[in-house]
Amino acid sequence: MNVVFSNPGHPEYGVATIPFPIPKADYGNCLFTLTALDIGNVLTADCKVEEISEDSPGFQRLVGSAGNVDELDYLVKRMDSFDKRELARFHAVAISQKFHEVKDLINLTFCCQNVPIVQDFTDLQKVGQHCYMVKNGGAMTMEDAQSIDFKKEALKLLLNEEGKVTQYGVIYDEGFALEQLYEGRRFPQYRYEDCVMEVEVTTAKEIAENITPVCHALPMSAMQLERAMQRDGFADGEELELRFMESNLPVEVDVLLDFESESLADLNAMCQAAADFTAEDYAKLGAAARFTKPATATALQNLAQQLDLFDFIPGIQTPQEYGKHMIMESGHFEYDENLAGYYNFEKYGVERMEQEYGEFNERGYISYHGAVSIPELLGGVDCERMDMTMGGMA
Repeated sequence: MNVVFSNPGHPEYGVATIPFPIPKADYGNCLFTLTALDIGNVLTADCKVEEISEDSPGFQRLVGSAGNVDELDYLVKRMDSFDKRELARFHAVAISQKFHEVKDLINLTFCCQNVPIVQDFTDLQKVGQHCYMVKNGGAMTMEDAQSIDFKKEALKLLLNEEGKVTQYGVIYDEGFALEQLYEGRRFPQYRYEDCVMEVEVTTAKEIAENITPVCHALPMSAMQLERAMQRDGFADGEELELRFMESNLPVEVDVLLDFESESLADLNAMCQAAADFTAEDYAKLGAAARFTKPATATALQNLAQQLDLFDFIPGIQTPQEYGKHMIMESGHFEYDENLAGYYNFEKYGVERMEQEYGEFNERGYISYHGAVSIPELLGGVDCERMDMTMGGMA
């Protein structure tokens, strides 16, 4: 959806239209647009909602209120994972409980799913099944499905609890209590989309005070990372304690990283370098990491950025397999199967390996064909510029 914001203190500054959820690639531009109106603070609700393209009453209740852009972005991302029934339940409870603030709506996304909502009363069996599953966390055993009288369960709800009619259905929220998972600063852990790595962030002081660490999905833009640290309450330059949670990176990369000596910014930059990698790219990166043994996140970032300087053939383990691949499958030669008995694959594989810098490892055969040494590549030498300079000198 699109939201039109203005500066509540200076309407003459004009308006800014921001898409939600905010695409990663557009985050910086969106914040720049808000900054031009002197709004978009990390923590303050300083953006007046002038208009929302989503026509649901649950969202339209926010029009005219002041909101925080990151809070609203988090809320929309949370709701983006809901199916139609879950969305109906969310909006119905919001209307029934008269929630107007984004903070309350964020908390509602975590606790509204245990509230029954009935949109069709014609089949009491289905009504009873729905209510039973809602009250039991969405689960039902085969034994329960066969033994419970769901019509009786439906009548128990309809006759004993007062339903509230909304445009989304009849909601039964008697005794509902809003859990305060979000207190207005640190967002509860939630992964909206695939990431390269998840990292837990805290400080020695917070560990001593038993404060729950925050978890961030990398990569994010430099601006997003900076704002996230401010929202989390970490001071600029404060020494952070980092702990690896999980990643999509190959295991060879994960085991090389020493989180006690890495910075969050360097880990983020490394993840940005691998953000668009395919499964084949990750396999190649794993083989290249085994081969080059980078010792830091920055070195791994440089390796990922220059991965096209490596040739990788997965699965092969011998010079004969290498020679056979090059002659039969690489496309460099016109292979004639009628002459199969005359090809010496092993000899060609050995001769080729003697002319290049490579190795066999558990992933296959990896070879390097760059113009600079491996230490220089891992250190950040711009290989493309080096090639241009050498070409110019030639």
